[in-house]
Amino acid sequence: MKLAYLLNSYPMTSTTFIRREIEAIEAAGHPVTRFSVRHWDTALVDPDDIAEQGRTEYLLTGNVGGLIAGALTEPFLNLPRLAGTLPLWRHVQRAAGGGVVKPVNYLLQAIYLRRRARALGITHIHAHFSTNAATVAMLAHRLGGPGYSFTVHGPDELVDPPANALARKVAESRFVAAITRYCRGRILAEAPAEAERVRIIPCGIDLSDFVPTPEAPAAARRLVCVGRLCPNKAQTLIPAAVALIRPEFPDMVVDLIGDGEDRPAIEAEIARLGLGDNIRLLGWAAAPAVRDHIRASAALLLPSYAEGLPIVLMEALALERPVLTTTIAGIPELVDGACGWLFPSGSVEAMADAMRAALSLSPDQRAAMGREGRRRVAAHHDVNGSARLLIEAFEQTGTVTPDRSR
Repeated sequence: MKLAYLLNSYPMTSTTFIRREIEAIEAAGHPVTRFSVRHWDTALVDPDDIAEQGRTEYLLTGNVGGLIAGALTEPFLNLPRLAGTLPLWRHVQRAAGGGVVKPVNYLLQAIYLRRRARALGITHIHAHFSTNAATVAMLAHRLGGPGYSFTVHGPDELVDPPANALARKVAESRFVAAITRYCRGRILAEAPAEAERVRIIPCGIDLSDFVPTPEAPAAARRLVCVGRLCPNKAQTLIPAAVALIRPEFPDMVVDLIGDGEDRPAIEAEIARLGLGDNIRLLGWAAAPAVRDHIRASAALLLPSYAEGLPIVLMEALALERPVLTTTIAGIPELVDGACGWLFPSGSVEAMADAMRAALSLSPDQRAAMGREGRRRVAAHHDVNGSARLLIEAFEQTGTVTPDRSR
């Protein structure tokens, strides 16, 4: 049997973990065809992501002709299933509040995906995130295409589950992967009858990429924040927190790796508070450079308002750097006082207290917290372990043929 992955925008700088997951599944003997709705709207910087883009087939980007051809011929070639799909399509449309353009777009993509899956012999589609990609996979299945599953991360997809038709997507699927206990609970609150269908399958990283190094003397006053500069990540609060503790740590530096719509607001706050020597905005970086920035720091800072369970926390802990982050969603399932500092989201004062505590510890104390963090990641967030759990789910639902040699 043949497996495909479907994403909304892929590859992206923030989806390296999905690429690693696919690679781990392929290394276990199950080839994966990559589909994505569209190109990411930002230039890729990682050579591996650039190469991955060349391996990905796009349903929307550069494929208007294919979508139109499918729309014109599907009523003649697949009319009974098309008619049977329309009530489900209408359910998705009503759940989202009406409108026509997006729902019609989903149906056109689903028609095209069904045909490509049949041509390629694909028997199962796995989507990451329960939003657009899962909608397209569900409609393609109802049109006569392969069965599907999807991974739910949060936070955006769990803000309004009814509008996302989440319960229906779960019920129509072969299985659903929730990345944390918190995430599974949120899904079952919406679809309580589907407990057997919803599994906890954590996201993971390739630990071989994350070789710890001792903290260098220059790192003792440096924190790093990695992620898109956007409202959910709350980096606009960092300058105010730095201003509170700068009298105690005048030489401290916070490096922000990433870019996004909040950059002007962050720059304005840095200028207002006179923190040009203390906060640096470094833009996007390829994965090896991100790892180097984390190694060159005393700890990772992530003050988010909304997350699922951020991969960058796993990456920092795998590099034996403690983390400073917020008590939201699934984060406390990985982080506690043994490997980092948790503080309420939105509290500048609590963030400053966590930063003060992190910078006040000795390198040996921070190293001990980092070792505990790496132990947790190795135990629960190794990408090969996550891939094994996914493969087991595919095998149990008849998606892939079990490998009897394992």
